[in-house]
Amino acid sequence: MPQPGFTLAGGASARVRSGSARGFPVASFAVEPIMEATVPKQPNSADSGDSVARVAGVKSADRLMTLFEYLAANPRQPFGAIVKDLALPNSSAHQLLATATNRGFLEFDPQTRTYQLGIRVLEIGQAYFRARDLAEIALPFMESLGAELGETVQLAKLDGLWAVHVAVVKSHQPMRLVAEIGMRSPAYVSGLGKALLSGLSDAELRSRLKAVKLDRFTPNTITDRETLLAELRRVRELGYAEDNEEYVVGSRCFAVPVCRDSGEVVAALSVSVPTPRLSDQLVGEILAKLRETAPAIQARLGTLSQL
Repeated sequence: MPQPGFTLAGGASARVRSGSARGFPVASFAVEPIMEATVPKQPNSADSGDSVARVAGVKSADRLMTLFEYLAANPRQPFGAIVKDLALPNSSAHQLLATATNRGFLEFDPQTRTYQLGIRVLEIGQAYFRARDLAEIALPFMESLGAELGETVQLAKLDGLWAVHVAVVKSHQPMRLVAEIGMRSPAYVSGLGKALLSGLSDAELRSRLKAVKLDRFTPNTITDRETLLAELRRVRELGYAEDNEEYVVGSRCFAVPVCRDSGEVVAALSVSVPTPRLSDQLVGEILAKLRETAPAIQARLGTLSQL
């Protein structure tokens, strides 16, 4: 999945790394084709067991997906029908059904001895539509904000200690932030992520950070837990977050939380600017526009029963 960086028009390729860190992407950028942060190294499948086990795992996963599709189209099916229709060995079918039922993805009716999709499937489907609702509601406001400021606008949700982009409006400037929907970045290094983290209590933050090393990406990265907690308290007081080239040298980000009516932070809205283009006047304009836009999105979100 692509990570943040900058695009510059024209020029030969050149790459500048902004830091080295373990466990999170190492941000880097280049002059044409794009400035982009590297993706975290994925575990090598050769390190996780022998090839036969890997093939068996993939086959089991495929069978499980096929089982879900089958029961979506044919609810309340007995074991015999499932085995016959999907051409599954009895032993494999027993294991798949038992695992999926124990995890709540299937439900078993002991009276009719039939299987149907479970509540966990519904919950995952609702999560997908909630994310889409959030992005679709926010997008017109984000497009207006991007047009007014001429900079990249992003909307993200928190996943553990990661900020996950759910909507992006890209700047048309020759130098601009490169961000894509689905992109993940460490929450503690960006304004967007800090705005999301500010919605958590200090106790919850300490719990999530307990076993995590805060890696350094640039000289400005916050790597001390207590300093980060103090920064997040400051974010709560001011109502906005920023990063001062803490993830990528040459990039600044300003963000505000997007909340439910109850005050719970459900997303964050940000504007990112290359440092050479930033001025005190532009910072003021960005913060003013963010403070106008977030409540407008929140008002629209109020029409949803749940995010």
